[in-house]
Amino acid sequence: MGCYGIGLGRLLAAAIEQNHDVKGIVWPVAIAPYHIYLCPLYREGSKVSEVAEKLYADLTAQGLEVLFDDRNESPGVKFNDADLLGIPLRVTVSPRILEKNSVEIKRRPEKESQLVPLPKIVTTLKELIKK
Repeated sequence: MGCYGIGLGRLLAAAIEQNHDVKGIVWPVAIAPYHIYLCPLYREGSKVSEVAEKLYADLTAQGLEVLFDDRNESPGVKFNDADLLGIPLRVTVSPRILEKNSVEIKRRPEKESQLVPLPKIVTTLKELIKK
């Protein structure tokens, strides 16, 4: 005898059916496997690794769930993987953006990103996740 009730598999399938685009899943924050995809670029020979690791520690200390992509891949590969995973927020740390003492935040369903100053990044991300 089978069970035809609403189970975890059906709930996730319904969430994905409602929250997707041509690039893949767009997880709602409430059920996302991670809140933030932390994407450091061009880490060798710059302070990107140091800033990204400190940011990761600060965000996890605040109770945010962060996927830290420390692979040595090109930006295009990392951005494509971030879109496929569907994590609600992508935070990019790169040498060019750090020159402005900022990091880049992109919400998964939006096309445009925004620069946020480093001192305000944790509070900004917490506000975005609460929305």
